[in-house]
Amino acid sequence: MDCGQDGQHFCHKGDSGGFDSPLTTHLHPDGAHVTFSTQTTTFHWEGARGGFGDMTTLTRRGRRAEAAQGSDKKPDGEDPADRELSEDDSDGSKDMRLTLMEEVLLLGLKDKEGYTSFWNDCISSGLRGGILIELALRGRICLEPLSLRKKRLLERKVLLKSDAPTGDVLLDETLRHIKATEPAETVQTWIELLTGETWNPFKLQYQLRNVRERIAKALVEKGILTTEKQNFLLFDMTTHPVSNATEKQRLVRRLQESVLERWVNEPRRMDRRTLALLVLAHSSDVLENIFASLADDKYDVAMNRTRDLLDADPEVEAAKAGGAEMIWAVLAAFNKS
Repeated sequence: MDCGQDGQHFCHKGDSGGFDSPLTTHLHPDGAHVTFSTQTTTFHWEGARGGFGDMTTLTRRGRRAEAAQGSDKKPDGEDPADRELSEDDSDGSKDMRLTLMEEVLLLGLKDKEGYTSFWNDCISSGLRGGILIELALRGRICLEPLSLRKKRLLERKVLLKSDAPTGDVLLDETLRHIKATEPAETVQTWIELLTGETWNPFKLQYQLRNVRERIAKALVEKGILTTEKQNFLLFDMTTHPVSNATEKQRLVRRLQESVLERWVNEPRRMDRRTLALLVLAHSSDVLENIFASLADDKYDVAMNRTRDLLDADPEVEAAKAGGAEMIWAVLAAFNKS
């Protein structure tokens, strides 16, 4: 910038895409104070005689103000449902974001071996229940509203709220199935269809295939699992040992604290994702893996509180807590099966 006599006009490059705006300067007699004025703004600089003073400070303040204004702007295209999902973490932690299905599988995996127990025949249906709850928490599906007939949870149909993609292949595939199904189905029916446990050959198209492997690959991409080949007598099997034990330990610790130090004694006051994960861990038969590391006295307390939580009447609890109906409907479905 060029500086001249008092009252001389200059061109100042502004933030308006390169257009020049007239700038008027006033040089004070002592040479140490300069005032710059535009139609909307006046700057007053102080410095040594013959110089412009501390331009760095002024520039820094301006940039800080711009940053503050920019932080108030909401990103374009942000999904309110996904924003609600992020706000649902009551502990304010900055842990890696995992889906409920990823968390359930991570809890069920043997750390070094990289596979779930051969005797666990519940985790497949538990993962499908997790898909339904995850979609509900993201605002994509819901149960049909209550009417004067007051249907029970397992009689109410699953309805589509939004078909906006979630970015997760399993969630989006399930969303397409729900959207294309007429008439709508119940929670229990959807768990059976997604698992492939149906006698209707025309409904086999709804089965989600290779669910565990697809979830494991997502965890590999997030740096939590790794991929190995292990030989089991006559065949080779792909396994996924835990490579980032910190994330699994953090998950286990969060669930332990939810029924110990942070126990709230009322399901409706619990964080919804934590409540859902306890329900799914029970339904997937991996609850023992969460509390196995506790001392005997804490183990007894944790198991008793979790048992009381899971023994609650889903119909009563769903009526108390808005936004948690799908969680209790999934629990009701597993209690019946």
